[in-house]
Amino acid sequence: MVSSAPLPTLRVERRLWNEGLATVVGMDEVGRGAWAGPLTVGAAVVSLGRRLPAGVRDSKALSEPARERLYEPLSQAVAHWAVGHASPSECDELGMSAAQRLAAARALESLAMTPDAVVLDGRWDFVGHPRTITLVRADATCLSVAAASVLAKVTRDRIMRERSPLFPDYRFASNKGYPCPRHKAALRSMGPTPIHRQSWAFMEATPWPRLSRAGGLFPTGERC
Repeated sequence: MVSSAPLPTLRVERRLWNEGLATVVGMDEVGRGAWAGPLTVGAAVVSLGRRLPAGVRDSKALSEPARERLYEPLSQAVAHWAVGHASPSECDELGMSAAQRLAAARALESLAMTPDAVVLDGRWDFVGHPRTITLVRADATCLSVAAASVLAKVTRDRIMRERSPLFPDYRFASNKGYPCPRHKAALRSMGPTPIHRQSWAFMEATPWPRLSRAGGLFPTGERC
């Protein structure tokens, strides 16, 4: 799957650079709608003198093999990048909005640099930087946000593939913790795993046997 839509550009970044804001960080989240696994926020900095690999766009517009092919060259081509996570238990304890802010803070902390401006996908400022640009479909139009989207998505997908052998009936390698018929059937028959977000409404709506749950832990606040 490769979209025929126009590729993202540096238009937003150039405008901010022209205002004297040298370090522009694009950020995007993945995993907010999943039932299991972390909530992940990616952060990426592109620079005018470094060319990114062809085909970088919103991760949702790329197939999984295409994202995997882009990951290594993209991680080398961006000036800086980082990913922050909120664990499933943190999503339960804090709620999704606070968990997303936490994952974003961890991504910026791991970036080890102070941004002059931040560009976010959507209308909600989940970072709180003094110079934040919120832009609907920024992951499709803004190159640094698209890069963050790909890096975050591949990182999270790899985490879910690594966890999948611990819980084979849930097929996390294929569904990445998102709802699908196989995932729902596993929940109904065996109940949630330790990497499920167990306070979510779907848990109340899905009957499952109150048995001891499969083992395996998810690291709190895992970061790359």
